[in-house]
Amino acid sequence: MTTVLDYRSDAIVQLMSMPEEEWTEQELKDALQRAIMLELSTIPPYAGALWSITSQDDDEPVRRTVREIVFDEMSHFGLVCNMLTTIGGHVVLTDPATVPKYPGPLPGGVNPKLTVRLGGLTRESAALFAAIEKPENPLAYAGDGTSIGAFYQRIANVFPTFAHLITGHRQVKFPLSGHGTGNDIVAMKTIDDVLKAIEIIKSQGEGTDVSPENPFPGSEGELAHYYAFKEIAEGRRLVLNPTTKCWEFTGDPVPLPDTAPSAAVPAGGWANDPENTPDEPTAALLHTFNEDYTAMLRALEAAWESGASVGAAIGHMSAMRETARQIMDVRLPASPRFTYGPEFLFVTT
Repeated sequence: MTTVLDYRSDAIVQLMSMPEEEWTEQELKDALQRAIMLELSTIPPYAGALWSITSQDDDEPVRRTVREIVFDEMSHFGLVCNMLTTIGGHVVLTDPATVPKYPGPLPGGVNPKLTVRLGGLTRESAALFAAIEKPENPLAYAGDGTSIGAFYQRIANVFPTFAHLITGHRQVKFPLSGHGTGNDIVAMKTIDDVLKAIEIIKSQGEGTDVSPENPFPGSEGELAHYYAFKEIAEGRRLVLNPTTKCWEFTGDPVPLPDTAPSAAVPAGGWANDPENTPDEPTAALLHTFNEDYTAMLRALEAAWESGASVGAAIGHMSAMRETARQIMDVRLPASPRFTYGPEFLFVTT
């Protein structure tokens, strides 16, 4: 199979259509690069939604839920990067072809009917996030297609064949266990390390066959991502019906916190919206955010090339958060009910 890094290719669909016994070392490396792109693609929409919440109280229930999921996704991203580099692969984040593009589908042809958008937290955006995380057979609904978890399971099925490639080289380690018992970014030194990490990624996103709870939670009773986002979307807690023994979204209300009314970002950024072309100060904020986003991707790529610290990347993400909040304070000229939102554009010059 020829490596095609294009974010909007159907490479994952192609990989899933190949018999496992036909996978070579190159297919495994390609699959891990696609998984990295998938994990990266979820962070901008989830982070944008988190940053739109006006309360900074980490104990506010919905804020806490979204915040913990963002940290989970960062952990998943790091674990998969370690899987790729431990077998001699190279993490690609700064080729313009690999960078997430919004609005648009998930990378690799996963769930092609889904359009992922950037914007603030609403019931609708939470429903979109739940659709991204949806399991093959969710406990509260019938399944209707191949999931991200199924792709990870394919990687888990194939990886032991290539366990001899595991070197433990160029591994980045970072403590995140404060956000879940399995969330530390750890080195992939053995096939058991790899398979454990894949199980954490799958079950944190989708739950298990018997429970919607995250088995590696940051706090007791924390739901897997799909069910957590679905509670926000439905506005009701997920409960087990004692009569039918089925999980239903019929529990206590889930109120949305106050948020900045950040509008959906147009393709290519706000400069492509003639009615809402940003003024000079707003354009400067947007550019500052995009520069930090680009610098973060460059720092992450460099860290996994050498096995160095991700401290520089974390610094850029902190700066992004503060700039994003400033951007979400600025009202749209043509639609003052709404505000601008960060664009997450890769700056090539």
